Amino acid sequence: LRGGAGLVTLGSPSEALSTNAAHLTAVMLSAIDGIDDLSEWLADKRRTTFVLGPGFGDRQRARDFAEMIGMAERKLVLDADGITAFAGAAERLKAIFGSDEPRLVVTPHEGEFSRLFPEIAADRSLGKVEKAMAAARALGGIVVYKGADTVIAAPDGRAAIEEKAPATLATAGSGDVLAGIIGARLGNGMPAFEAACAAVYQHGQAALRAGRTLTAEDLIIHIQPD
Repeated sequence: LRGGAGLVTLGSPSEALSTNAAHLTAVMLSAIDGIDDLSEWLADKRRTTFVLGPGFGDRQRARDFAEMIGMAERKLVLDADGITAFAGAAERLKAIFGSDEPRLVVTPHEGEFSRLFPEIAADRSLGKVEKAMAAARALGGIVVYKGADTVIAAPDGRAAIEEKAPATLATAGSGDVLAGIIGARLGNGMPAFEAACAAVYQHGQAALRAGRTLTAEDLIIHIQPD
């Protein structure tokens, strides 16, 4: 919501609904226990953009959900367990999400990048920017290769680098916040590459405002609109 989304619904396993409700008051909650529940959700065309992976745990279910979202022609930000669910299978994501206008954004840190794109990661002749660009082509989507110098790459050859984000963004949960900001911008209709670039910048600025002892919760509080 602080990233600019007008309405956010958290899809949660039934057994976790009460726990999530106790911590979340600004978002809607809905039980999603399996493919059938997600299929019902996707019947509502107003649900255009999804963020999948943070805290997910069940990698097979994450993969099944991501594939269903893709086949329903929705936009997706894939992070954390969602990325690991497709280890070595970037071509599967490309087959499902590939289009002239990218609608998939993946946000790997170095370890996740190596799992999703093992051959590219192992190529010592490539620098980080070149690896991100090669990965974006292989994926047919946007790659946000996180780190001290986050690289955002598109399959059409565009790339951008965020060099000024503070080291405090290494804190646990900050990547989940970034995925949410990207999702908010995608949901507002911004093209995927521009959405990722804007979100990475906004994320870094929030970290600078939050100071040296920031937590993921602090980041959210310090997100400011454009």
